[in-house]
Formats: sequence, structure tokens, C-alpha cells
Amino acid sequence: MKANPELARSTLSVLFIFGLMAGSASVLRPFVAAFIWAAMIVISTWPLLIRAERILGGRRGPAVALMTLTLIGIVVLPVGLAARALVGRLDDVPALHDALSSVQIPQPPAWVGGLPLVGTRIAGAWADLAAATPDELTARLEPYVSASATWYRHQAGTLLALSVQFLLTAILAAVLYSGGESWGAWVRRFARRLADERGDRAVVLAGQAIRGVALGVVVTALVQTTLGALGLLVAGVPFAAVLSAIMFMLCLAQIGPILVLLLATAWVYMHAGTAWGTVMLAWSLAVGFLDNFLRPVLIRRGADLPLLLIFAGVVGGLFAFGIIGIFVGPVVLAVTYTLLDDWIASARTGAVAGAEPATK
Repeated sequence: MKANPELARSTLSVLFIFGLMAGSASVLRPFVAAFIWAAMIVISTWPLLIRAERILGGRRGPAVALMTLTLIGIVVLPVGLAARALVGRLDDVPALHDALSSVQIPQPPAWVGGLPLVGTRIAGAWADLAAATPDELTARLEPYVSASATWYRHQAGTLLALSVQFLLTAILAAVLYSGGESWGAWVRRFARRLADERGDRAVVLAGQAIRGVALGVVVTALVQTTLGALGLLVAGVPFAAVLSAIMFMLCLAQIGPILVLLLATAWVYMHAGTAWGTVMLAWSLAVGFLDNFLRPVLIRRGADLPLLLIFAGVVGGLFAFGIIGIFVGPVVLAVTYTLLDDWIASARTGAVAGAEPATK
């Protein structure tokens, strides 16, 4: 049987191409997450860059510098400060064990027992801890202190790594800001090569979905975190910077700031009295439920897509891909929804066009 040289050449060509793709993926793997974050940020804030460029006399360089410094100030700097605060407190962690022997828990305030449903149970458990001897209290709390110390060290390391990742994201965002038009044109040419006009429309829709999510999720998280941090500062809650960083992460994860704010409210009740505690509770509830009204309005302004589709993409993407899935999930669902809708519409149009001659 005679060998086919063309088959061998085609096979080797395909293997060579796959080898190049695998090698490129291995080289770029450490930068993939940062590049995706940078692309999402640049797409979301591109109108702001154009506006800044117009204000600065049409000069792209100063506009890119302004946007990059703003990005560092909003994202990188708070995370870095939170990491620094956590690392600075690592030396205090071993002292927690020694401090347990001198801890004296006061009796529960009267208002605790009056809380609906759980007040009696909380007051009883609190009273048991207050009546315990120092040795009994140490034995009860030591496992929780050890677990908290381990979690604290882990979070400090995570925040340090996250600050480095965000700094790399800011650098890549500056590169994308500088040549955004050429990057966008290349992506649209690639999409047209794959699916003609439908591919181009899918790329445009993906950009709209990213901006809608950025407006709805990120801006809402920033607003809630800012208002929550203001409440912490006014009430004098300690570790306000760390708690604000945690609130921002919880808001991005669609959990909201309510957990942190309720813990801060309990602290205010214990240290500042009932009046300030009630004010902090009202502020916490207002800030915690703000996203139910603000997020839908912002998402509808950014993307003309079904709100349920984008919300499902945000939550489902978070579970599927982690924090970056907040942006990736809505984009995948939006592109799939558009392509499916176009396919159904084209079938309906073809059916109507085919039925016209029969009616004549």
C-alpha cells in the first residue's frame, strides 16, 4: 500500500499547530486571570477613558496615566492597605491565647433577651459564658481562637497575593488602554472570520454585557462599601479598613455587606449603648438592602438584556469560575442567548419567505 505524503504533511501540520497552542498556553497561563480582569476593566471604563482624553486635549498618554492611577487608587491600594493591616497584626495573634485567662465576659444586656425568636437562647448562652471560671472559659474558647488565628494568617497571605495580582492587572490595563482600538478591531475581525455578522454582533453584545455587569455589580459594591465604611468610621468600630475590604469582597460575591455590618452593630451596642447601636442597626439595614434597588437600575442602563439573564450569569458565573465569573458568566449567557435568538429569528424569516409564493 502506497503512503500518502499529503496525509502525513497535514497530520504533522496539525500536530505542530497544537504544539504551538499548548506551548503558548503554558507560557501565558500565569497572566490569564490578570489579563481577563484587565480586559473586563478596560471594556467597562472605556467611555471614561475617551472622556478623559477629550478633556486632556486629545492626548492618549495622560488619559491612560490618569485611568491607571485611578484604578490603582480604587482597587490595588485598598487591598494592599488591608493586607498591610492584617500582616501588621500577625504578631498579636499568639497573644490571644495568653489573653484568654484574663478575659471577663460581662452579663448580657437586658435588650438581648428581648430579641424576637432567638433572644432567650442567646441571653442564656451569654450568661453561661459570663458565669464560667477563667479555666473553663479558656477551654471553651481555645479551639475557636486557634481556628481564627489560622484563618487570619491565611487571609493575610491571600490579600498579599491578591494585591500583587491586581497590580499586574493595572499594568495590563494600561497596555490595553493605550491600544484599545486596535485590540477591539482585531477581536471583531476574528469574530467575523468565525461567524460573519453574527460573530461581530456577539462581540458587541459581550461588551455591552460587561459594561452592564460593571455598572450593576461593581458600582453597587463600591457604593455599599463606601456607605458601610462611613458608618464604621462614625461609630468608631476598630479595624475599619480591614472590615471595609471584607465588605467589598462580599459585595462582589453577591453576599452583601450585611454580615460585617451586623457584627459591627453588635460591637456598637456593647461599647456605645443602645441609642448608637439602634442608629447603626438602621444604617446597616439600609446599606445592606440598597443593592436590591440600585443594581437592577444600573444593569439596565449598561446592557439592553433581560435582567434575569444577567443576574443568573453573575451568580452562576461566581459559583462556576470564582470571582472572575461575575463578568464571564453574564457574557457567556448573553452571547449564547443572542446567537440562539438570531438562529430562531432567521428560521422564522426563512419560513415566512418560503410561504409567500404559496399565497400568491
